[in-house]
Amino acid sequence: MAPILKMMSLADLNSDVRLSVDTGKVNFGHREVLRAINDGSAKVVVIASKGRRSMIDDVNHLCKVAGIRTLVFDGGSIELGTICGKPYSVNSLAIIDAGNSNILNEEY
Repeated sequence: MAPILKMMSLADLNSDVRLSVDTGKVNFGHREVLRAINDGSAKVVVIASKGRRSMIDDVNHLCKVAGIRTLVFDGGSIELGTICGKPYSVNSLAIIDAGNSNILNEEY
């Protein structure tokens, strides 16, 4: 399956990503996301659009090569971290197991 690059709204991300964080397995941070992409465990990667351009391009390229779906969150890393329930900024996250979330099946 070819990666899909679409902008997500905050409302969609609130429910799906938060549910994945609470009930599934999610890796946070650039280094952990790259590790999950390289070992093939990432099902979906979410990237904050207002992050460093080089980081966004790097993750997008690796996801495209690996055939992993990429979703771009229309906001900054602080907002993405807040949605995930973390007291720090989150530039990117890899969903390993979606838990009870429908993020793997939803079209945004």
